[in-house]
Amino acid sequence: MSKAFTKEDDDTESIRLDDLPQSPHPNLVTPQGLADLQARLEARRADLAGLLAAPEDFDSKMAVAVAERDIRFLEARVGRAILVDPKGQAPDVVAFGAEVDVLTEDDRRITFAIVGEDAADPARGKISVYSPIARALIGETLGSTVEWRKPSGNEDLEIEAIRFP
Repeated sequence: MSKAFTKEDDDTESIRLDDLPQSPHPNLVTPQGLADLQARLEARRADLAGLLAAPEDFDSKMAVAVAERDIRFLEARVGRAILVDPKGQAPDVVAFGAEVDVLTEDDRRITFAIVGEDAADPARGKISVYSPIARALIGETLGSTVEWRKPSGNEDLEIEAIRFP
């Protein structure tokens, strides 16, 4: 007889979730970006240790499975990390790790920090190195004008400052 007909629920089996997809791009990270990834990994490992002490019910097993999946993802991100020290970049050319001040067509000043995918937070001005705006800026110099291709239309940006903090 099939196991399905002998037990309705089998709480003794663990759950394994599929791995989260990894980006196809190289995982460029600054020293701070790598430290942040490693801190996230250690925090998730600590979460897992706490979860393993919980009672064995479906919800706790699911929480363990999520934590284990997250740990596998973060281990892969750390393992694929390519450390780039922004201080080693040419100071007058926009590159990975740069903070770039631009002037928009309507005279607004915006600062973008070009960071790795894991550190990107567009609402805070941290843009992925693979984003359209970063691709437009990288390789340009102070005073250059670049075209930012946005869904709402193209906009010209003038590069006013380049810093590598």
